[in-house]
Amino acid sequence: MDMSETSKDELIEAQKQVIGILFEVVKRLQANNDLDDEYFQMISSDKKIKSEERLQNILRERNENAKIVGRLLEKLED
Repeated sequence: MDMSETSKDELIEAQKQVIGILFEVVKRLQANNDLDDEYFQMISSDKKIKSEERLQNILRERNENAKIVGRLLEKLED
């Protein structure tokens, strides 16, 4: 059974959107991994000079990335 050109174009567009969403999800999860590394290095450092402001920023960025990942994954369910 041959697919019409319109159906093929729609399928290709849908695939591009899924790939774009998955790319963004991976990017955000990797950013959170990097933030985790920085956070744990800071809190386990022998140096007692810790930037409370940076620690709070890391937590904020992680939460924002997690929210965005959640919204992107919801798009895939639609």
